[in-house]
Amino acid sequence: MVKDFRIMGVLNVTPDSFSDGGKFNNLDAALRQVKTMVDAGADVIDVGGESTRPGADSVDVDEEISRVIPVINTIKTSYPDLMISIDTSKAEVMDAAVLAGASMINDVNALEAEGAVEVAVRHGVKVCLMHKKGSPQDMQDDPEYDDVVQQVLDYFDQRVEACLSFGMNTDNIILDPGIGFGKTLSHNLQLIQNTATLKQMGFPVLIGVSRKSMFAELLNRAVDQRMAGSLAVAQFAYLQGADYFRVHDVAETVDALTVSQALIGTQTEEIQ
Repeated sequence: MVKDFRIMGVLNVTPDSFSDGGKFNNLDAALRQVKTMVDAGADVIDVGGESTRPGADSVDVDEEISRVIPVINTIKTSYPDLMISIDTSKAEVMDAAVLAGASMINDVNALEAEGAVEVAVRHGVKVCLMHKKGSPQDMQDDPEYDDVVQQVLDYFDQRVEACLSFGMNTDNIILDPGIGFGKTLSHNLQLIQNTATLKQMGFPVLIGVSRKSMFAELLNRAVDQRMAGSLAVAQFAYLQGADYFRVHDVAETVDALTVSQALIGTQTEEIQ
């Protein structure tokens, strides 16, 4: 059975990320975690050098580059065929990361920063365009929408058009509704429930809910007790057509989605 989903393993080389801040911000620890995730079935490693959790402080370009580039270089040397994603919103970091070996840009600002689209197009890499309302400092301060699903769809229309106008290949675009980024629990649930609607735009969809605060509201669980909730959402989104899953718990997510695929009997070509 050819796997018809892709697992993106989270590697935060930061001191302050909400779930694993400080755990992997040295090369040895980062590489050990990469090996664990690759052995468990990760298809992509998403390297981030700036936390985007609610309330997080911003990091300047030089500091972010100093955090991520040595890690990307080390991963590329150890796993030359592994897809590496750079989780950043800064054009300069994107450029340095791709030159170091990254082949995907995962941007919570959907390439809105000056020069970001140009970097992605020049390198011809995949991009994940995420919807976010507000900044990490204020995005969870009572976010409001008239129709969250429609407004996210409208935003993606605008960003896809902007990317295509610069010459981006449509095959390189992935969409992420940005669960937890300027959304209430109700907004998050509506977007997850409408994964199939997002898929109708014609692009792969990435879902990133792993260990997020929505599970504190739903289940009253601490960060390290949210795996079951995360797996439930991953399975639901997969059955709705989601393609990429950004997760901390790689082995468990691979198992859950492999069983789901076997049960529904999908026989699709491998995702590129």
